[in-house]
Amino acid sequence: MPSFEWSAIGSNGDVSRGVLEAPDRTAAVDRLQHQGRIVLRAELASSRSKLANLLHLELAGRRGLDRAAVAEFTREVAIMLAAGQDLDRALRFVADNVGNLRARSLLSELRDKVRSGSTLADAVGAYPQSFSRLYVGLVRAGEAGGTLAATLERLADMLEHERKLSASIRASMLYPAILVVAAIGSIFLLLDYVLPQFTPIFEQAGAQLPVAAQILVALGQVVGGGAPWVLIIGAAFALAGRRALAYPAVRLWADRWLLRLPIIGALLQETLAARLTRTLGTLLQNGVALIAALALAKEALGNLAAQEAVESASLEAKAGRGLARPLREAGVFPTRTAHLVQLGEEAAQLAALCLKAADIHEERLRLGVQRLVALAVPIITITMGLAVAAIVGTLITTMLSLNDLVG
Repeated sequence: MPSFEWSAIGSNGDVSRGVLEAPDRTAAVDRLQHQGRIVLRAELASSRSKLANLLHLELAGRRGLDRAAVAEFTREVAIMLAAGQDLDRALRFVADNVGNLRARSLLSELRDKVRSGSTLADAVGAYPQSFSRLYVGLVRAGEAGGTLAATLERLADMLEHERKLSASIRASMLYPAILVVAAIGSIFLLLDYVLPQFTPIFEQAGAQLPVAAQILVALGQVVGGGAPWVLIIGAAFALAGRRALAYPAVRLWADRWLLRLPIIGALLQETLAARLTRTLGTLLQNGVALIAALALAKEALGNLAAQEAVESASLEAKAGRGLARPLREAGVFPTRTAHLVQLGEEAAQLAALCLKAADIHEERLRLGVQRLVALAVPIITITMGLAVAAIVGTLITTMLSLNDLVG
């Protein structure tokens, strides 16, 4: 039976922790809740070794907290505030329970700022590498409205939604990527190492390799000799492209071009729509004004074409003409986005409809990625299989020719 490391708030308000054996995490949480505890954390004791935890957090800690750490921090603070704990105690608990020294130092500094009289929004705003402007804006709205615990809870939900979606997409693309790398490695090995072994044998016999084998050997020499140059040129192009994208005009052109791609463009549109509606809905739900919410949501998109569309929509909304029409005319987001936003405006439930739209777009994105992977895997398998089969067939023909020479 697996063991779960847990930490929870007891009936007396004290934080306790320990290890519990249970069939699964749900059973462990239920058992702790039946004991009158408010569960803060329950995870497999063997799920993350100390070395893995060190590598994961230390590498991310050089730049700040990663998304998973920020989401975990937000969730734990929200739970403790909802349980009646004060902010100082919540921050102390989170800082004390972080295993990474860099992250613990950052959270301790954040707690010191709060204890010195700074608001939580100002404190997290001092660490832009860890906490985005969107995060700071939501925390500020929660503090101003006296709903910090609920705001942090919704913020944690939003961060976890984004993290799960990204993890799902990465996991879906992992198998095709491994398949391509393995196939290319096999072809490179056959061309650059196996086939050239026959050349000296045929030369000693005073014969020539079959024409197909000669072509493949020449191709292998080109591939083997040119591989370092390909890597150098590829790195140079990547560096030049990265520098070019620093110019807004080039970045805007590239972002628009990506949105016009046949399949990738549609998936990118769903991604941007999900990000916009999830962020906008969460902001509005926490009492942020529409124009301010659009300004914060715009920064979360990461695509200049989409940011330009949201900026235009913001100007229209400021003039009292609504969001739906400019979003539809921009051609950046799916038509469904504008339709659901329009329904939200007409029913005076824009926050709720935006969150519903986010769920729809995220689900369509998952399905789209799954279909793309389902289509790509057999195409990659067949293409690489044919290439390997052709090379192996040439090897067999060459060996048979060698047997004829020996005979």
